[in-house]
Amino acid sequence: MAATTDTRRELEALLKSRVPLIVIETRDEPRALALLSSLAPQLASPVHTPVFQWTVTEGLRRLDIDLGGAQQHNAEPSAVLKSLRATPTAGVYVLLDFHPFLTDPVNVRLLKDICQDYDRLPRHVVLISHEIQLPRELEHFCARLSLTFPDRAERHEIVERVAADWARAYGKRVKTDRKSLELLVENLGGLSTSDTERLARKVIFDDGALLPSDLPAVMQAKYELLNRGGVLAFEYDTAQFADLGGMTRLKDWLRVRKAAFDGSAPHLEAPKGVLLLGVQGCGKSVAAKAAAGIYGVPLLRLDFATIHNKYIGESERNLRESLATAETMSPCVLWIDEIEKGVSVGNGDNGTSRRLLGTFLTWLAERKARVFVVATSNDISSLPPELVRKGRLDEIFFVDLPGATVREDILRIHAKKRHLELSDNHVRQLAVACEGFSGAEIEQAVVSAVYAAHASGSPATAPHILQEIRATRPLSVTMEEKISELRSWAAERTVPAD
Repeated sequence: MAATTDTRRELEALLKSRVPLIVIETRDEPRALALLSSLAPQLASPVHTPVFQWTVTEGLRRLDIDLGGAQQHNAEPSAVLKSLRATPTAGVYVLLDFHPFLTDPVNVRLLKDICQDYDRLPRHVVLISHEIQLPRELEHFCARLSLTFPDRAERHEIVERVAADWARAYGKRVKTDRKSLELLVENLGGLSTSDTERLARKVIFDDGALLPSDLPAVMQAKYELLNRGGVLAFEYDTAQFADLGGMTRLKDWLRVRKAAFDGSAPHLEAPKGVLLLGVQGCGKSVAAKAAAGIYGVPLLRLDFATIHNKYIGESERNLRESLATAETMSPCVLWIDEIEKGVSVGNGDNGTSRRLLGTFLTWLAERKARVFVVATSNDISSLPPELVRKGRLDEIFFVDLPGATVREDILRIHAKKRHLELSDNHVRQLAVACEGFSGAEIEQAVVSAVYAAHASGSPATAPHILQEIRATRPLSVTMEEKISELRSWAAERTVPAD
């Protein structure tokens, strides 16, 4: 499979520009090797430039021409570098998974010798691995190349090839239509060549058909491939949240911008996202799901608290990888839960939160993919002014305690979930009784009523719920001062969600 034109040109330019050390961080190793091998005849040398490949299991062997087995005596990391330093042959030397050996000072010195001797003998050392931390003394010899994923035409070719394999195996054509085929090709974007083929094969070979109903499973499998660090949570089916009660102003705001987000109005600028501030338990998570439901896209949840790592630089890398995954999964809604936990600066922070904030804001300003951000926060005092100011996100909404009508909707929703029959009159009475309750507290009152009724051997009724409501001290009472302060701050700075 040929790589995209831009990647080929970039790598060819690096090989012609006297860069002795090239680093390619990728999980798509076969694609990188095929690209290097295919470029060998085009390099700026009067003769064919040889390409060699090294692995610790096999040693050194010729990659562009089959000359038999590998040189086993060069299997040891230091041995292959000594051989490269002594060789009279110019060429491209590809070292696979060499990253564990870059902590050895002998190997670092040998690589430095090879790089410094480039003017006498042009040898390009190419390091390929999923992640490479290069020692500082080698950085100024190095250029890094980002290997692009298969483009749309390549993905289409892969799917067609898999379909042809199934047709040869079973003697009939794959059952599909053009729309389903195009949707599959679109949703396979951002995966390596091997992962693209694996998912296409899984869908087609399962039943010999490619239908719209297959796409949720494809997206779930794609998410599992991308989210190797386990930082993001994924939810594909969000349509049921679009019509939930409450937050009418927020949902109207989202619907007005739907055409700009889904691309049906290309002359409109796509929305960036919203920041949701509010009282705990009042439905900020539901609002994030409603955004995904209204836009008809999957929801990715990023908990900033899980981003932090004790090692310097790891937290930023976790965030960059999570944001890259969101871009690959686009179009989607990215829900960043309790964002203040990741960007609030405190004692002993070592600047990590500040760097995380900088990484997030840079991505927010530069991203091209259709990723709508819903950031939620319970503590406005911990939010840095850079995030709260206008322009970072499109709007700041305040999610307050639910009003009477919304409390009625919440009671009906949770009663229906638990098969409780409540008359309209009972719902109105309970809504009055639970004034000052958050949505989560109303739900818990219904749950507790079901338990109490079961313990007494009778079915749950409105009096059971009323009893639980009267026994509850809501957050609006126990934290009255803090909620009052939050409301006061939000009054002039935010838009009410309802």
